[in-house]
Amino acid sequence: MPSLSAWAQLLAAGVLEVVMAFALKASAGASRPGPSLLAVLAALASIWLLAAAVRTLPLGIAYAVWTGIGALGVSLVGAAVFAEPLSPARVACMALVFGGIAGLKVLEHPSS
Repeated sequence: MPSLSAWAQLLAAGVLEVVMAFALKASAGASRPGPSLLAVLAALASIWLLAAAVRTLPLGIAYAVWTGIGALGVSLVGAAVFAEPLSPARVACMALVFGGIAGLKVLEHPSS
């Protein structure tokens, strides 16, 4: 059974994906060195944590959860920080992504 630490690494990797995307937006097309450097460092750290998590977790599940956390997190940051619209349909789709992420964790079973 995958360890809790692998799931924690995966969660941290997903959060760093959100940091990377936020920093990319703040970098103004990589024209601002501080946010640009933050984006690169967050991306590298995210990939490193994903690589650590897939030592224990199945690759397909880990990648789906990683991208789901990133997509959901970036959508929420976009709405909260950049006033991007959150229509009811968009919220419903985000709920489906969250449900998929939760389902992959809840339905996890040990590989023989």
